[in-house]
Amino acid sequence: MIHVIKPPQRLDLQDYGKAVFLAGSIEMGTAENWQDQVAQALTNEDLTLLNPRRDVWDPTWEQTISNPNFRQQVTWELEAQDRAAMIVMYFDPATQSPITLLELGLFANSGKLVVCCPDGFWRKGNVEVVCDRYHIPMVATLPDLIESIRHRVSPQTSSGPNRT
Repeated sequence: MIHVIKPPQRLDLQDYGKAVFLAGSIEMGTAENWQDQVAQALTNEDLTLLNPRRDVWDPTWEQTISNPNFRQQVTWELEAQDRAAMIVMYFDPATQSPITLLELGLFANSGKLVVCCPDGFWRKGNVEVVCDRYHIPMVATLPDLIESIRHRVSPQTSSGPNRT
């Protein structure tokens, strides 16, 4: 059964072996809520999704280290990515996703990433070069990304990601 943890919930899992961090486009009002689509598709899987999309977000929060709410959010995300067994990234073509690009650089060499960067993303070429250089599996669609998660948590039941 799937378990979803969102900030500001504590990251207190005993075993992160089947924990998947959902990195990617969140721009409120622009990005599709792809995280919920992933959770719905994986409802019957035995895993934990670490979803950084808060149920309640205040866009007036000053994005500075001195703002405790903002700092808590960023710290939660970094800690969750450090602990996760897998980090999946989705670059929504309707967004610019600067934080996801930053996280791609931070975790490129971790061996945990699978990236979905559909045609139309404004910096797809940069994402492709980073993925190629660091041997990061890259898929073209959200369904392919979901299948990559399934493959990682249940290798005997599905095929692996398609490299583009």
